[in-house]
Amino acid sequence: MKTSNALLFILVLVYINASTEWPTHTVCKEDNLEIHYKSCDPEQDFALSIDHCSDIATHTFDIRAAMVLRHDIKELYAKLDMIINGKTVLTYSETLCGPGHSKAIFCGKKKGEHLYYEGPVTLGIKEIPQGDYTLSAKLTNQDHVIVACADFTVKNYLDY
Repeated sequence: MKTSNALLFILVLVYINASTEWPTHTVCKEDNLEIHYKSCDPEQDFALSIDHCSDIATHTFDIRAAMVLRHDIKELYAKLDMIINGKTVLTYSETLCGPGHSKAIFCGKKKGEHLYYEGPVTLGIKEIPQGDYTLSAKLTNQDHVIVACADFTVKNYLDY
């Protein structure tokens, strides 16, 4: 009996290590708007939630996000790609933390620290584009190492 339990335990460990994809998480889902994400960093997942999808259309909405840092953040760069039918149609990049300016509260955090943010976010856009598309988001630090990475699936049928 002990041998079969040990074998089962080893098989579970092998299966867990062989799995390279994180699960798809639901950020929010309402009648006309769905947002899901999956971490594209093979070593780390993170948590993100929004109370109501419809709040996103109000320009400022509340989120909750959490993760454990695997790398220091002295500088932090964000890159977003909007992908429709497998083609990148829009690219946006911004420095969030850098010499002389900090746009994020987690600038200066160290490896191993917990990041937790609960509060308002403003996207700076008037409306979320309609349709089905992917937003690929990547945060890299001063060493060009991925701090966080996710592919967001957006299905938006809201009438503005």
